Amino acid sequence: MSTDGVDTSRRRFLTAATSVVGAVGAGAVAVPFISSMQPSARAQAAGAPVEADFSKLEPGSKVTVEWRGKPVWIVRRTEQALKDLPTLDDQLRDPESEVDQQPTYCKNEYRSIKPEYLVTVGICTHLGCSPTYRPEIAPADLGPEWKGGFFCPCHGSRFDLAGRVYQGVPAPTNLVVPPYMYLGETRVVIGKDEGAA
Repeated sequence: MSTDGVDTSRRRFLTAATSVVGAVGAGAVAVPFISSMQPSARAQAAGAPVEADFSKLEPGSKVTVEWRGKPVWIVRRTEQALKDLPTLDDQLRDPESEVDQQPTYCKNEYRSIKPEYLVTVGICTHLGCSPTYRPEIAPADLGPEWKGGFFCPCHGSRFDLAGRVYQGVPAPTNLVVPPYMYLGETRVVIGKDEGAA
C-alpha cells in the first residue's frame, strides 16, 4: 500500500486533537461522579466541631449550642452549687461517674475540665427528651432537697448540676459530656479534644 499523497502530519494532529477532547470529556464525567462520593457540606457540618464563646455567661446561667443536631449546654455554676455537689452523692445513681458517659478528663466530681463550667448534652438518657434547667433551690414542685439541676418533664427524671442522675427515676445514666477543649478562658470547641483537655 502506497502512502504517496497522504498528509501524515494532519492525521497526527487529528488523532491528538481527538485524544485531548476525549480526555476532557472523560474528566468532565469523572469529576461529578467522584464528587458525589464525598460527604455533602451539610453532612460534614453535622459532625464538625463547634466553637462557643461564653464570656457573657453569668453565674447560675446556661447557654445552649447545637452540635451534631443536639443541644449542648454550657452552665456556669455558682460557688454554692459547687459546694452542694458533694452533698448529693447518696441520692445519686452514679455519683462517681462509673458509667462511661464522659471523657476521662471529666471523670471527677464536677464532670468537667473547669469546676465552674459544666458542658453536657441536653438530652435525657431515658427516652431522649430535653430536660429543663432548674437552678433554683427547693422549689415547691421539686421538694426541699432540690439544690438545682435539670428536670425532665416527660417522665420525671432528675439530674444535678453536674449532670448526674438521681436514684429512683427512669433515666438509667448520667447526662453525656461530649468531648471538648478550651481555646481560651471562656471559649471552647465541642466535638474535639485532641486527646486531652
